[in-house]
Amino acid sequence: MFLSAQQLHMLKDASLQTLYMVSVTTVLTVLVGIPLGILLVVTRKGHVLANVWVNRVLGFVVNATRSVPFPIFIVFVIPLTRFVVGTSIGPTAVIVPLTLAAFVFMARLTESCLLEVPHGVIEAAQSMGASRLRIVFRVLLPEALPGLVMAMTITVVTLIGYSAMAGAVGGGGLGDLAIRYGYHRYQTDIMWATVILLVLVVQLVQSVGDSLVRKFSRR
Repeated sequence: MFLSAQQLHMLKDASLQTLYMVSVTTVLTVLVGIPLGILLVVTRKGHVLANVWVNRVLGFVVNATRSVPFPIFIVFVIPLTRFVVGTSIGPTAVIVPLTLAAFVFMARLTESCLLEVPHGVIEAAQSMGASRLRIVFRVLLPEALPGLVMAMTITVVTLIGYSAMAGAVGGGGLGDLAIRYGYHRYQTDIMWATVILLVLVVQLVQSVGDSLVRKFSRR
């Protein structure tokens, strides 16, 4: 498989667009998803900030958002996307539905990680007079750190797949390149190049994530 100079240029531009979409969305997802996951845990019955109604409302919002397939979700939030960025196509526009879909995914993964922390550790901190915030930031998060790193790794890998699907609706990036040239114009070399590149990127992200998990687990 040999690509022309023009095809290599298109592949480079599409790769940069994908990197832009995934990196910005990852930052926003971590900033929103982890705090939301913490709230889902600490508002549970018997936890440090127990509030059944808040927990139920948050759980409903998360479940409702996660239940919509991503291609449909992109179309559903087009009015919001236009309101936020002024357009519904292009890499910047795709960041809106990507973030909305990813932060609830990250929230559930965060919740799962935090729930694995033994309750006895929390009770020990409470018996020593630790405040609620101290329990969250000095007990829950440090204890769950390896799991949280793995959750972020899974989220980034998922975002790479979502960003490729966004190409079907004019989102740009490698998915858009594969569909416009690899599928509609029957340029199988472009299709193979995008698939191989996506596989390599996912392998790299997963390897880095696994390495960080082992590092934090030893600590």
